[in-house]
Amino acid sequence: MTPIPAFSRRFLLAGAVALTALGTAPSLSAQEAQTGGTLVVASVQKPRHLNAAVQSGIATGVPAAQIFATLLRYGEDFEPQPYLAESWEFSDDSKVLTLTLRSGATFHDGQPITAEDVVWSLGVVKENHPFSSMLEPVEAFEAPDPQTVVIRMKQPHPAILLVLSSALTPILPKHVFDDGQDIKSNPKNNLPVGSGPFKVTAFEPGQHIILERHDGFFLEGRPYLDRIVIRQYQDANSGVLALESGEAQLFPLLDSTRLIRRLEKSGAMTVTDQGYAGIGPVNWLAFNTKSPALSDVRVRQAVAHAIDRDFVTKALHSGLSKPAVEPVVQGSPFYTEEVERYDFDLDKAKALLAEAGFGEGGETLKLRIDYIPDNEEQQRAIAEYVKAALAKAGVEVTVRASPDFPTWAQRVASYDFDMTMDQVFNWGDPVIGVNRTYLCSNIREGIIWSNTQQYCNEDVDKLLNEAGVEPDLARRKELYAQAFKQITTDIPIHFINEVPYHTVWSQAVQNPPVSIWGAMGPMDEVWLKQ
Repeated sequence: MTPIPAFSRRFLLAGAVALTALGTAPSLSAQEAQTGGTLVVASVQKPRHLNAAVQSGIATGVPAAQIFATLLRYGEDFEPQPYLAESWEFSDDSKVLTLTLRSGATFHDGQPITAEDVVWSLGVVKENHPFSSMLEPVEAFEAPDPQTVVIRMKQPHPAILLVLSSALTPILPKHVFDDGQDIKSNPKNNLPVGSGPFKVTAFEPGQHIILERHDGFFLEGRPYLDRIVIRQYQDANSGVLALESGEAQLFPLLDSTRLIRRLEKSGAMTVTDQGYAGIGPVNWLAFNTKSPALSDVRVRQAVAHAIDRDFVTKALHSGLSKPAVEPVVQGSPFYTEEVERYDFDLDKAKALLAEAGFGEGGETLKLRIDYIPDNEEQQRAIAEYVKAALAKAGVEVTVRASPDFPTWAQRVASYDFDMTMDQVFNWGDPVIGVNRTYLCSNIREGIIWSNTQQYCNEDVDKLLNEAGVEPDLARRKELYAQAFKQITTDIPIHFINEVPYHTVWSQAVQNPPVSIWGAMGPMDEVWLKQ
């Protein structure tokens, strides 16, 4: 292997340091940890199955992170740590990544986890996962020996280490899943044999997922818990009642600010907004840039200036959400304030509308706004607020409800909308969760969470594509800052707020999941004080 460049050495050093923490020198919390007990996790998510190799989203991601190991993991910052891979290094040109697997690691059925399993699993993800950009630069996965995995890329891919973590690239047993069936509909996705700290013993959709300790887990002494039960509740109110009664001990991904404030006031539990930097959830107002009125950037800018983010975050969300002003959240390494913010300015909104031929002396602008159903606080309430706010600027807005999520998704994906509220995740790196919204090449009718705004700017494409292959982090930040500046100037989307996800746990829960992936990271270090 050629000498490791500075960019690659930094990641290798991070791996070596984390390996000490994970594999040889127990942390203080590990020394004090008590083993045993059942952790009941309250959830309102309803996964269709449990295989995150072919399904994105938090519903599948939370249980999958416990069932399957990934090559790497992340703590509370964006530095990679060893997990199934104990070390890794890049070639001089950053196009070849070589990972060394831990020896002795086994699947839940006792079969060894080999490089062949890893190569096959990464191939499944590349071919089937909805986030096609994650592994698009990869030309080949190789297994030169049972403990070594080589990833060859046609260009540098600085997001690759993040891609290899959490619920994004689970390691599956080839001998179980490579059975000739379509991996997306394979019934084994419901009770999969995994490689992680817990094995699934029961999955009753809409009721619960039961995960039992995997005694043969490759990190000695882990996990600390005997069992995790993910109990699915009808709504957040029911989940909070379960917390308050002691039926559940942990509630991640709670976004009801009313319930968060209630739990804060009780003082009986810990409430935090930490653990969501990797997910990067943003609430925004998307424009159909091909609709007659909204094709005029001045109209889109006017709509933005008529909306008061502070009212949303402070009045509607009790001060618990943060204003969103650009494609990434404030906790992202790529966050920049060098963007067009469109702060509340009703006079400016009216002036821009007049320039575009609407308002006084012109015709009345009439628009329709959609929103994701079954999300009162983050979607419907803001849609209703937008209607009232735009009325003050002389714009007539009709709020259109969808009876269910598929209806809303079909309307947006087929461009049957003027404006829509939406909730989209960054997924840690712009290559994974941001570029999809703005690249001209991702205008794909019929696919939700693609470039449904039909926005196309070749300069933005060039910046995003260049940033996606730039190994130097500082230069990547510069390129994304330029791209975000242009995107906010063109305003195909007006950013409203960061979704105020919080995690709540009882006093018995120790080492709660607050990494950048939160509950979508492995909970092998969580333990219960007896």
